[in-house]
Amino acid sequence: MENKDQHTEEEIMEEVNEVEQELVEDEVEQKEDDSEIAKLQKENEELYHKFLRIQAEYDNFRKRTQREKAADLKYKSQALVTELLPVVDNFERALQAKPTDDSSKNFVEGIEMVYRQLTTALEKEGVEVIETVGEVFDPNIHQAVMQVEDDNFESNTVVEELQKGYQLKDRVIRPAMVKVNQ
Repeated sequence: MENKDQHTEEEIMEEVNEVEQELVEDEVEQKEDDSEIAKLQKENEELYHKFLRIQAEYDNFRKRTQREKAADLKYKSQALVTELLPVVDNFERALQAKPTDDSSKNFVEGIEMVYRQLTTALEKEGVEVIETVGEVFDPNIHQAVMQVEDDNFESNTVVEELQKGYQLKDRVIRPAMVKVNQ
């Protein structure tokens, strides 16, 4: 019976060793799994941050594109307005010469109508004449071509307009050429 009990003790010891071996292997597998999980979590976090950066870049691109489109729409007529300003100047010069006979008066009235239509169309597009005489000189909207000394005006004040200036909405298309009091 002793032999049987010993045998059983050996079997038990062997089973204990096997269980210990399995526990060690399970522990190694668990560490490997934990390491793999940590690696995947880190990779997941990196991808998430990359996704956030790409999303932010896309949002910035979309907003920039919208701003550019809005600016393009706002100033879409700038090239045409720039081309038409010399025409307006020539109309104004032509209208300064007043006719003396009746047949010429009708012609001038027609020219005045065309001039008014042209200026009305420009105003509808947002073109405004820059105010000059009596205003404080502003180098952003005025171009000083002469300086004079006039006691009737304060220093750094526009005395005379030599050529009209225009702005389209809030952008200067052509600065006004002016004489400025010293």
